Amino acid sequence: MTIQRTRKVLIVEDEPLIAMHLEDLLADMGHEVIASFSRVNEAAQFAEEADIDFAILDINLREMKSFQVAGILRRRGIPFVFATGYGSAGLSAEFCTELTLQKPYEPRELARMITEACGRASAN
Repeated sequence: MTIQRTRKVLIVEDEPLIAMHLEDLLADMGHEVIASFSRVNEAAQFAEEADIDFAILDINLREMKSFQVAGILRRRGIPFVFATGYGSAGLSAEFCTELTLQKPYEPRELARMITEACGRASAN
């Protein structure tokens, strides 16, 4: 699978096996996972200042939602997608237009979402 460039990716996912699988998929595509967090507060702190090109955010993290992290990324102009097993139905009104990536991950769909989200961000 060919990509245009390597991206520094943040993963926010509370299921360790899913996070590891996602890391493997991204590495196979030539991307670099710079951090993976399972807690919203830790991910939010990291997202405030880290050099990130793209992020994948599981919506439901234990008893919290990842919308705080999404808000930080949006403010910083960093593209992201939400990952969910429930589709876009779990999105808050504030984020209803954001892209959602269906779990379980399909490599071609993941690559397409990265391209689309980054394209949207560069257009803005």
